[in-house]
Amino acid sequence: MSVTDNIADYFTRIRNSVIANHEDVVVPHSELKVSIANLLLNEGFIDSYKVTGNKQTKAITIKLKYDESGKSLIEKIERISRSGKRVYVKKSEIPKVLNGFGVSIISTSKGVLSGRDARLANVGGEYIGRVY
Repeated sequence: MSVTDNIADYFTRIRNSVIANHEDVVVPHSELKVSIANLLLNEGFIDSYKVTGNKQTKAITIKLKYDESGKSLIEKIERISRSGKRVYVKKSEIPKVLNGFGVSIISTSKGVLSGRDARLANVGGEYIGRVY
């Protein structure tokens, strides 16, 4: 099956693994997905990630994070900018997710940044998605 929007597929795999209470999820590799995984790790939504496989079959294994009661720290992960309708935000228009409890994922000229980091770096970009 051919996937049109790789990031939407990436978010869907994470969302489905959270719903099924899986410990980890394996997704096909891309540099953008590694950058998003690094952002999720830095913001505390996942435990760890690692790139596995050889040059032809690289994959990213993401270890999901749960609290003491077994509830996932990722309550919702959704794609905002899609392949059919790109969404760009100026530095002054970067949205806050749940008044700072969530994270906006912004692809900027300085790499993939959280909304907070993009505001501090004074850059805008493509609004990839949000996590809370």
